[in-house]
Parts: sequence; structure tokens; C-alpha cells
Amino acid sequence: MFIDTHCHLSGEDYDDIDKIIEEDKNAMVDKIVVSGCSKESIEEVLVLKDKYDIVYATLGYHPEYASIITEDDLNYLKKILDNEKIVGIGEIGLDYHYGKENIDKQKWLFESQLKIAEELNLPVIIHSRDATLDTINILKKYRVKGIIHCFSGSLETANIYIKMGFLLGIGGVLTFKNSKLKEVVKEIPMESIVLETDSPYLTPVPFRGKQNSSKYLKYIAEYISDIKDIDIDEVSKITSRNACNLFDFK
Repeated sequence: MFIDTHCHLSGEDYDDIDKIIEEDKNAMVDKIVVSGCSKESIEEVLVLKDKYDIVYATLGYHPEYASIITEDDLNYLKKILDNEKIVGIGEIGLDYHYGKENIDKQKWLFESQLKIAEELNLPVIIHSRDATLDTINILKKYRVKGIIHCFSGSLETANIYIKMGFLLGIGGVLTFKNSKLKEVVKEIPMESIVLETDSPYLTPVPFRGKQNSSKYLKYIAEYISDIKDIDIDEVSKITSRNACNLFDFK
């Protein structure tokens, strides 16, 4: 069985979500953690978690929305987090890829949500793009645990996050031809790895170019199996245990 610790699921991306969920189950996916990271997607994910038994949720405001999120939005987020199928806050973080024009607002939003996570003792799903140093320095200020979503950094950065107690979300990027992530995965412990798809994005080889979904988790697991020279069942067992411990899945 596999657990997808981070994906996106919406009617905008998928014509038939019932079919997607059925395909995921047939592919031995036991749980999928869907991220609601905008005002609109949060409302949709709240419905999905109740409709599908394998769907759990993390909710939070992505840094790309930093300029429009208000204190009222944060108060609303805090209010809705108390639900057994809402297992974390995210994806939250920093994204400087397209510039740093709103850097102060991004940092404010990031820290505001980390404070909520610390207060409610919820895991965080961290988005960090071209902002590694600021992300690390901010995280060090809070007593939080969680996942560095879509990790693709250096071994040095991986070890810093691991030492801080974070898990690394490994997805389809691992399977890409020129990805340097293979060398990192080879060196880090399995106890620090969880699987994710970030679907509908970052579809793994051999389906790259097609729409991604949780059913492709096994292809990421196969790459890890080859890199670490362990059985794929062991990859499934360890990564699922890591996810269960973090999200308190029973």
C-alpha cells in the first residue's frame, strides 16, 4: 500500500474524480493527502475529504496568494482546522522564483501560518522555491514538524532539513533523466522519505507529459527501490510508516 502525502484534486483538473479515486485504490494507494492552498481550493477540499474515505486534507495559503490573504482569512483557516481528516497546514512557504516584490508579505503569511501550526500542534507542508536560506531560517524559529514538499535540493540542504526533524517529499522529479535528486536519495535514510505526486503536475517517467495522479506513486517507489537497492515492498512499508507517524494515521 502507498500513501500520497501531497497532491491536488479538483474538478478544474479532473473530469471525473470518482474515476480517479477508483484508479488510485486499484493501484494500491491507501491514502491521499490533498492540499487546499487557495481560498477556492480549500472549500473544494473540505467537500472531497468527506466524500472519499481515502482522502485527507492539508489546508493553508500558498505563497503565491500572499498579496491577497488577510487576517480574516487566517482566522477562518484556524477555525476550520479542527477536524480529524484535516491532518496538517499547507502547502505554505516562500516562492521567489518570479521575483521578490512581495517578500515581506510572503514572510508574514508564512510565519503567521507556522504560528497556527505550532499552537495547534499540526504538521506543516513546506513549499520552498528559490528561497532555501530564508525558509530554513524561518522554520528554525518555530517548534513544528512536517514535510519539505517536492524536495529537489542538494544533499547538504537535505541533511539540514533532516537534522531539523523534517521529512522530504520525493516525487516524479526523481525519475526525470537529468535529475540530480537520485544522488541525494541514495545518501539519505529511508526514515526521512515520504512519497508524493504533486498531481496533476510532475508526472513520473514513463508517463511524463500526461496528467499525473496518485496511481503513479508506485513508479516513484520503484526508482527509490532501485537507487537504495531494497525491495519495493520495503519502500512502501517505510514511507507509509513515516507518513502515518507524521499525520497520526491509524
